[in-house]
Amino acid sequence: MLSINPKMLSRLDEIEEDLIGRRQRALLEKWQGEVEGIDLTLTFLRGKREQTRRFARNSPVDLGLPQLRASHPD
Repeated sequence: MLSINPKMLSRLDEIEEDLIGRRQRALLEKWQGEVEGIDLTLTFLRGKREQTRRFARNSPVDLGLPQLRASHPD
């Protein structure tokens, strides 16, 4: 699964703008298959952007270091 660096969110906005322009052209040219493909790509892009924003709001969790338990003689 692709993880997006939060610094790249502006790039996703640029990609979305481009896709919207391509979608408008596809509508004018009546390229229905292209419109459907772009719609699907836009859905995934928007979902990934929201996921990246959610992850960026959460701070890392410190899980600590594992500790060895003392062995018990039998």
